[in-house]
Amino acid sequence: MLYPFHAAYPVGELENTIYFYQTVLGCKKGRSDTTWVDFDLFGHQLVFHKVTGFKQQHYFNPVDKHHVPVPHFGVVLAWSAWQPFVERLTKHAISFEIAPHIRFKGKPGEQATMFFYDPNQYALEFKSFRSLEMLFQT
Repeated sequence: MLYPFHAAYPVGELENTIYFYQTVLGCKKGRSDTTWVDFDLFGHQLVFHKVTGFKQQHYFNPVDKHHVPVPHFGVVLAWSAWQPFVERLTKHAISFEIAPHIRFKGKPGEQATMFFYDPNQYALEFKSFRSLEMLFQT
């Protein structure tokens, strides 16, 4: 059994963050206060803390002919959940940094993947494998 991760990140403001994670991504909002909020991100605890003057810095790394934003985080979804999630994001007019596609096609680690940004400019990657055994396949 995998256990959920807990991660906490700074944000400039909470209102757009709450809207994005609840409405666009479909996350259940958990506990909150005036300076922080937590979410159920596909079974993982994701927390945002309001920090005055926060600004995200981006870097990029070449992977399979794309410039992958780093840092980034996200979730490995079930294969059957990935395409409906893509459709949900498309319905909400998400602008993709790297459009949904199959990476490493026909090779070990073949995966469906996409990258986009949240309102705080955190890069998010949601991916899926036909079988979880492929997650760490070399």
